[in-house]
Order: sequence, then C-alpha cells, then structure tokens
Amino acid sequence: MSIAGSSTAENNSAGGDPAPRRVGRPLDAAKRRAIVETAAQHFFTNGYAATAIEQIAADAGVSKVTIYNHFGDKRALFAAAVEGECERMPEHFSIEGTQPGTIRERLTAIGESMVFFLSRPEMIQFDRRIAAETEHEPAIGAAFLDAGPRPMKRAFAAWLEHACAAGELAIADAELAAEQFVSMCKGMGDLERRFGAEVTPENSARRIAGAVDVFLAAYAPPSRET
Repeated sequence: MSIAGSSTAENNSAGGDPAPRRVGRPLDAAKRRAIVETAAQHFFTNGYAATAIEQIAADAGVSKVTIYNHFGDKRALFAAAVEGECERMPEHFSIEGTQPGTIRERLTAIGESMVFFLSRPEMIQFDRRIAAETEHEPAIGAAFLDAGPRPMKRAFAAWLEHACAAGELAIADAELAAEQFVSMCKGMGDLERRFGAEVTPENSARRIAGAVDVFLAAYAPPSRET
C-alpha cells in the first residue's frame, strides 16, 4: 500500500512547502535510495515536524526541487521512508532463517529472534514515530501495517501451516495462532520498553519459554512428543 502524494493539498493549504506538479526524469535507483535512507534517518531521529526538506536534500546530495518533483511533498517522502524501513525488516528478522531442530526448539528460536528484533532501539524509535504521525495521517499507519507486520504475520502463519503438514502441530487457524504466539512472547515487554521500564533478558526468556509451553499445549498433536 502506497500513501505517497495522499496529502499534498492538505500540506499546501496548511502553509507547508509547495509541491511542484512537474515530474522530472526518473531517478536512478541509487539516488532514490539515498534520498529515502537520508529522509528516514532525519524523520526517525528528529521527528516529522523538526525535519526540513532542505536538510534531507543537502545530506542526500540532491536539490530540493528534485525531491519535490519525484516525491510530491514532505508527507509523501515520509511515507516512502516508512515503506523503505519496512522493506528492510527481513534483513533483521526472517522466519525462513530458522535453524533445524524439534518443534519446541524452532518455536523458541523464532520467539527469541522476534523479541530481539522488536527490542532494537531503532525499532522502538521507529514504532514511536509511526504512532505519532498516524495521529495526523491515518494512512501512514495503514501503510506501515501493510508493508511490515502483516506480511510478517502471513509468513509465520505459512511456517505454522508447514509444521502442521509435517504432523508437528494441529492448528485450524494459522494466522490467529501466529498472533497468539507473538503476543505471548512479547507479553508486557512492548509496554515496558515504550514507557521506559527495563526489560531484562531473564524476563524475556521466561516469557518466551512460557509462550512455547502454552502454544504446544494448545496446538501440538496429542500423540507427538515435543
């Protein structure tokens, strides 16, 4: 889902920077990537309001006009930065990279990788920025969900269905089960991190171990040893 250009009129009516209608020559991939990565660094470090297109243009080595011609306006560039960050999520967390082992060992490894991924300071900061901007532009939140969390949930659900086909689990609704497992692994960890409380490795390990226990009690075939 792309939200680029969804609020040009709103930005102009609110006194924001104008967005030229003319579209220049297509950006080469390297230059576009440099602009989007530079924008992401500014937006997620300084916040949307405190970031200026001029800053992004200077650091990316392009003109302000180039950014407006190819992205439309500041809000659309922020949307591109969000979508770019979501596309990089598999670099840090991938279901496909799970090591072989028993179903208990593999679920534990997935839980550990997922909690580590969500606990990264840059991910926490990213989550806060998205939540803040969604208050002003709900489409940003929708784009984030469609570009990141929902595909990751579908990938985990597909992994669970494969485990079911192998006779390791018995699940009627894999997407619901995926949500349940993720929620149990996180516990209150997300809230604690968001509000500045310490989340110790010991607490995370206890939550993950408990999540695996509950998950297997609910979904493991009764005759199969886990």
